[in-house]
Amino acid sequence: MKKITYKIALTFTSILYLNSCGNVSTELENKLNELKTKTESLDSLINYEVEKVLTLDSIVNLESEKVKQLDTILHKSSAKLDSLSKKGTKIIEKISN
Repeated sequence: MKKITYKIALTFTSILYLNSCGNVSTELENKLNELKTKTESLDSLINYEVEKVLTLDSIVNLESEKVKQLDTILHKSSAKLDSLSKKGTKIIEKISN
């Protein structure tokens, strides 16, 4: 009789243990699904921000080219003004002499 009671108790305990393991497994699966959802959301946000950075980089490169063009124009204009200034100085020197 004790063996039967022991077997029933062992069976009952095993069922409870397996049932609790099933609950833990379900909770773990739910947590993993939540983590996956958050990871996908974070990945999407990172991709969006990377696109913004690439767009900004493109704008910076475009504006850098514009600055280089303006610098070239300024350099040419400065060279022309220096040349005119030297010619003007020579003319004034000729008149003065």
